[in-house]
Amino acid sequence: MAIKLLYSFVAAAFSTTTVLVNAQTFAPLQFAGVNIAGFDFGCSTDGTCVASGAVPPVHQLSGIDGLSQMQHFVQDDGYNVFRLPVGWQYPTLDQMTGVLDETQFANYNMLVSDCLSTGAYCEIDIHNYARYDGQIIGQGGPSNEIFAEFWSNIASYWKNETKVMFGLMNEPHDIPNITTWAESVQSAVTAIREAGATTQMILLPGTDYASAETFVSSGSADALGTVRNPDGTFTNLIMDVHKYLDYDNSGTNTACVSNHIEDSWEPLSTWLRANGRQALNTETGGGNVDSCVNYVLQEISYQANQSDVILGYLGWSAGSFATDYVLSQVPSYSGNSWNDTLLVSMAMSPKTNMLVASVV
Repeated sequence: MAIKLLYSFVAAAFSTTTVLVNAQTFAPLQFAGVNIAGFDFGCSTDGTCVASGAVPPVHQLSGIDGLSQMQHFVQDDGYNVFRLPVGWQYPTLDQMTGVLDETQFANYNMLVSDCLSTGAYCEIDIHNYARYDGQIIGQGGPSNEIFAEFWSNIASYWKNETKVMFGLMNEPHDIPNITTWAESVQSAVTAIREAGATTQMILLPGTDYASAETFVSSGSADALGTVRNPDGTFTNLIMDVHKYLDYDNSGTNTACVSNHIEDSWEPLSTWLRANGRQALNTETGGGNVDSCVNYVLQEISYQANQSDVILGYLGWSAGSFATDYVLSQVPSYSGNSWNDTLLVSMAMSPKTNMLVASVV
């Protein structure tokens, strides 16, 4: 596509956004990146995962070259963070325990090591929806003690890696008691810090699939706002939020229908600023169509104008997905170069939107 056409499309999308942006002093977002999925394959939203269902985005294990994808995203797009989803059952070999299976954990660590080798930040994401085989953590399922042991063992391994982030849980939903969930989150935070990972970012997810739109109204914000480090501070305890832009907010449809600034990002930013907190948008995206290019650009532009409280965004998803997956951000390799999907190349790449510190 001609440079002139690309510039005109991006400029048009940004101009649509300007009337929606609160007056904040612009500073670039700290983070931009993409999920590198595959170790989470075989997981359902009820927290049922089968370790054998994983398709690791590690060439030695599956033939899928996640490392080359990440190298491309860093070098050619300016990404500086990757989220690495894995089901709880994978590193424990289908056992409801906090003890890690040596072989399984070593396999997952191959992906983390590949990520770290790019110089990017790498988020460990446990992709179980606050559940294990249908039972909610701390509310009839695994005890807080097991959850804490699990995270203690994970954190112990990477306690000296300053670029590792700990994503406590992907998309909790239908949580009976959000205050009780915050107690489970607290147990994991305390375990991570006491394991020696005292400075890394820990991401705290609320209910309703970590929805940015309902983060405040669901009570997640206030409940998670009570979670503290052992020293009583909330330094590097970051709120973990998701937002898709399709008609039912599910991230299962090709077309995007809204930037969700007014109903999601404005109220969230207001709460974060009032409470001295920050959030990271660890899943967003849409299909590879013009509507999503337009609305995702508006979403990211708004986030950049709230960069004191919103740290950045990660797209869903690259890694082991097929290129015809509805939300695919998997680059294709042709000749001797990688080619990005439409949504990445026209909206999410920092080298396109110029809203991220890695390229500004």
